[in-house]
Order: sequence, then C-alpha cells, then structure tokens
Amino acid sequence: MNPNTQAAPAKVNLALDILGRRPDGYHEMRMVMQTVSLCDRVTLEEAEEGFTLFAPGLALPQGKTLEQRAAEAFFAALGRPMPGLRVTLEKRTPAYAGLGGGSADVAALLRLLRRRYAPELPPADLEAIGGQIGSDMPFCVRGGTALAEGRGDLLTDLPPLPDCRFVICKPDFDLPTGPMFARLRFDGSLPHPDVSGMAAALGRGSLDGAARRVGNVFEAVLEKPERREIEWIKETLLRRGALAAAMSGSGPAVFGLFAPDAETAGALEELRGRYAQVFQAEPVGRLL
Repeated sequence: MNPNTQAAPAKVNLALDILGRRPDGYHEMRMVMQTVSLCDRVTLEEAEEGFTLFAPGLALPQGKTLEQRAAEAFFAALGRPMPGLRVTLEKRTPAYAGLGGGSADVAALLRLLRRRYAPELPPADLEAIGGQIGSDMPFCVRGGTALAEGRGDLLTDLPPLPDCRFVICKPDFDLPTGPMFARLRFDGSLPHPDVSGMAAALGRGSLDGAARRVGNVFEAVLEKPERREIEWIKETLLRRGALAAAMSGSGPAVFGLFAPDAETAGALEELRGRYAQVFQAEPVGRLL
C-alpha cells in the first residue's frame, strides 16, 4: 500500500451494554469491540496551505470536519504549527450505520500523521488525541479486540476473536446516535448483554462461547418498523448458518458471526436481493 495511505477499518460491537447516564452528560458504556476488514481508505499529502478534505460522493458538513479538528489537535499536541494538508477519503463503509466509519477515517488520518511527522509519539498519546475528537476514537486508533468502558474510551486489550467471518448488512434507513441514546430509559427494564462472559470466552479462545453472548442493548429501544427490519436481517443470517447476529453500535447495520468454514454465500445472496449494502468481512488485529 502507498505509504501515504491508510486503511480505515470499520468496527462491530460484539457486545454492547449501557449502564446509565454520567454526571458529565455522557453514558457509562461497557462493550466488546472488534475491528473488521470492511474499510475506507485515507490518503494524506502535503499542500501549500490550509486543510482540504476530498471525499468523492460524500456530503461534507459546514465548517471544520472531524478530520481537520483531529489534524489540528495532533499538531497542537506536538507544539508545532500544522502544515498545509490535503486528505482524500475513499468511502466503502456505510455511514450512519453503527460501524464507526467516520471515526475510523479520523483514526486512519491520525495514524498517517504519526507515521509522517512523529513516529516516536507513543500510541497511547495518539489515542488520547483521538479521544479529544470522539469517545470511540481511541479504539478506532488502536483496533483489534478490546473491552471498552467509561465513555467507550477506556480500553483493555482482549485476546483476539478466534478465526471467523462476518456478513454485515445495512438496511435502507439511518439511526442517528443521539436520538438512539435519548430513547434509553434506565428503569430496570433494559436487558444487559453478558459483556464479562464475552471477555471470558475470548480468554478461552471459544468462538461458540463468544457467539452465545453477542448482544446489543440498543435493540431494546427500536421502534416497530425498525425492529421488523432488524429482526428479519438477523433471522436471515441465523437461518443461513450464522452462530449469532446482532445490531452493531446504535445501528442500523446488523452483523452475522460465522464459523471460519461456514458457507456465507447463501446469506450474502439473500440479503443482497433486498438491500444494497451487504458485505463480507474478517476480524482484524491491532492497528497500532
């Protein structure tokens, strides 16, 4: 790969639990997160001045993008002025899907900046810079398999997910993260995925044990039309041989976890008959 280009792998939440609201306005999270091979690509070049982001086919927000904010935070941490930068983003991961695509893009840019301008910068410092931009940035910078706690920014590496494959399907609607958090009610009615059991299963190297503990608390607050679509995708994946299936993040993308020797063609074909964004992926180890 071009040394000026970094893959920006997506993530799935193998188990996602939310314990309550925090005094700082965030939510207390407990998740097992996994990087997967579905990815965007980010290219970094120097320019005469300023910061320019090219993202063909993607509508960019007004004002500073997350990428620009991350670059500015990086050079502020180094105590030096930011040079002119040109960043090109090639998108493949669906946006607004619960797959961390936007955060992964920013994280890839931070890894490129470290490689080019500060290779001696400790990885933990780069994760901390990412944490200034978003709660899931530290994991997206690091990658691999990890327990994420606090706002999602307190990471503990876990043993790698055993060899397996994913089928990932994004239905034809979005679930913005903020409104999904607003639906949560901490009145004792929410189911809580067994995050500790998931971590223990990974410690034993048990794919079946991990699959039995796949779950996402956000599925409990889906509205009826959303639930019908999500459940249909999950049922299709399970009927086609997945060991487990769940929504990732705040949704609406759904992943099916398959054994490494399982046939995924049937699931891919059936889902692609109904949805435009269906992918196969594999687990990816640490990125930094």
